[in-house]
Formats: sequence, structure tokens, C-alpha cells
Amino acid sequence: MTDTDPRTTLQPTPRVGATASRSRLVTRRDIALFTEISGDRNPLHYDEERAAATRFGGIVVQGGVTTALLNAVVAEDLPGPGSVFLQLDLAFRAPVRPGDVITGTAEVTAARADKPLTTLAVRVTRDDGVVAVEGTAVCYTEPLP
Repeated sequence: MTDTDPRTTLQPTPRVGATASRSRLVTRRDIALFTEISGDRNPLHYDEERAAATRFGGIVVQGGVTTALLNAVVAEDLPGPGSVFLQLDLAFRAPVRPGDVITGTAEVTAARADKPLTTLAVRVTRDDGVVAVEGTAVCYTEPLP
């Protein structure tokens, strides 16, 4: 299908400055589910005693659990359905722990009118206001039939 096919849903070009966010409570079940998918069995995610003796001072949620919220923001909200990451550059600034409520936020910093490409500033913030992850993303939005 082409962009002019009436059966194709074109997303409008996002405007620079537009934002979207989603929040969720992170649980130990999230750690277990991510371990099942990824095989990441790092003791920092499971062993209370060993994790407490590290600079982190306790259990740390896998980075993939923390950043998964950004997938939902991009795919569901901004740019929206049909969107996929082409590039993702993230810096992990602070740990996330079971029991934290995290908020993933995306802000449009650039959008091409000639192609469905959007550049975003992204971040994940803990409920205490600490930025756990921040970075940039480039997304492509596939027109959906």
C-alpha cells in the first residue's frame, strides 16, 4: 500500500514540543517475567544480601524493565501506533527498585514532514523525582492499514 491508499492510516506529523507519558508500579514479578524473557539472572536483581553489600544498596530492577515503559509511550501515545525505534541512546542515571512508581516520558524534539521520522527526548523518572534513565530516540511510524 502507498501513502495515498485510502486503506492506510497516516499519522499526522507530531509537533515539536508535544509530550506523552505513562506511569506504572514496578514489582518483583516484573523482575521475574523479564528474567524469563531475557535470561538475566544477575544477583543484583534477586539476592537481597549481595545486592545490599554493593554501591546500589539493594535490589535493582533490570534496565530492560525500566525502559520498557518507553516502548509503551512510543507505540501507544507519541508518535503512536505503528511506531518503532530506529535508534535509542540511553544513559542510566539511578537505580529503580521494586516498589518504585516510574514514569516514562517522550518529548518531540524534531519531526520530518517528508518522512514519518520523529526524534524524541526520553526519560524515566522515579516517583521521588529522580531521573533514572534519560536519552534520545529516533522513531519511524509505519502507516497502518
